[in-house]
Amino acid sequence: MKKMKPTILSTVSSQFIADWLSALHTLCTNAQMASFFNRSGLVADTSQLSGRVTLDQIVCLYQLAAVETGDEMMGLWSRPVRPRALKHLLTTVREATSLASALYRFSTFWNLLLDDYQFDLDDTDSALVLTLKPQGDVQVQRFGHMLILKLAHGLMSWLAGHEVPVKAVDFAFDRPNFDQDYAIIFPAPFQFGRPATAIAFDPNAMGPVQARSTSDLDRFLQNAPRDWIFTSSREHTQSLRVRTYLGQTGWNAATLTQTASAMHLTPRTLIRRLQSDGTSLQAIKDALRRDIAIRDLQAGRKSVETIAHDVGFSSAANFHRAFQRWTGSTPSSYRRKHT
Repeated sequence: MKKMKPTILSTVSSQFIADWLSALHTLCTNAQMASFFNRSGLVADTSQLSGRVTLDQIVCLYQLAAVETGDEMMGLWSRPVRPRALKHLLTTVREATSLASALYRFSTFWNLLLDDYQFDLDDTDSALVLTLKPQGDVQVQRFGHMLILKLAHGLMSWLAGHEVPVKAVDFAFDRPNFDQDYAIIFPAPFQFGRPATAIAFDPNAMGPVQARSTSDLDRFLQNAPRDWIFTSSREHTQSLRVRTYLGQTGWNAATLTQTASAMHLTPRTLIRRLQSDGTSLQAIKDALRRDIAIRDLQAGRKSVETIAHDVGFSSAANFHRAFQRWTGSTPSSYRRKHT
C-alpha cells in the first residue's frame, strides 16, 4: 500500500480545547476573547461543547493568542512563557549532536521556566522516556500536557527531518470522552490515568540529527504550532489510516472488503483492529462525512441541500437532524457562525 498523508479534513471536538480556552480566559478580557474567536472562526459560545474544531482553527487561535497575551503557552502553566522562548528553545536543541541530546536540552530548558512541573529524562538501551512530574499538588491541565509533549515530539521530528516514531504516550488524567481526538495528534498507543504524563521513544529508531539552518528555524517558528502539533504521521492508529484511505478514494463507495484489502488485512482483522481503537468502519465514514460537511459549510460556496446530497443524505431534513446531532447546531446556524 502506498504511503498516505493524513486527510486535511480532520477535526477534533470542542472539548479537546476547552482547558486551553479556560486558561486563555484568565489572561484576556471578554473583548479579546471575542476577537480571538472571530478571527479564528470559532464559535464564541464555549459552553457549546458538542461542536467540532478544525486543525486550521487551532493553529490560528494559537498564533493570535501567543502573541497578544505575551505568553507563548497562553496561561497553560503557572508562570508565563515569555515571547521568543520558543525561538531560544529551537536554537538550543538545534546544536544537539543526537536526538537524545536534543531531548535532554529540551528538558533542561523547560525546567528553567516551569515552576509547577519538572521534566525527568530516563535514558536506557530500550527506551528514552521524558516524564512530566508535578511539583506539589497541582491541577492537571489536559491541553497543556498534550501540547508540551507534542512540542517535544515535533522538535525531535524537525531535527530528524522525518516524523520520529513514538513508542508510547501516558497521560496523568482520566480518559476523557473525546479520547479519539488524541489519535489525530499522537502517532502511538496512548494511555490515560497513569501516574505521570510521559512520552517514550525507541532510541534505536530515532535516527541521526539533520543540519537545520536559520531559515529552517524561522520557517518552523512562522508555522508554529502547525509543524509540531500536526507532524504528518502516516502511522497513527488503524482508524486514522482507514480514514485517510476513505478520504482519498471516496468514503461512500469503499466497502469493508475493499478497505481491508487496501490495508493488507482480512475484513475480520480490520474489524477487530478498529474495535480496539473504539470505532468501526461506519463510524469512520460518518465522521468523515461530518467533516466534509463542516468544510463545505465554512467555504460557503455550496447550498445546504447540495452539501446534504454530497455527503450521502437522501433529504436535507435528514442531514439537518444528523448535523445537529454531530455539532449541536443546524447547518444554516453553523454556517452563519463560521463564515
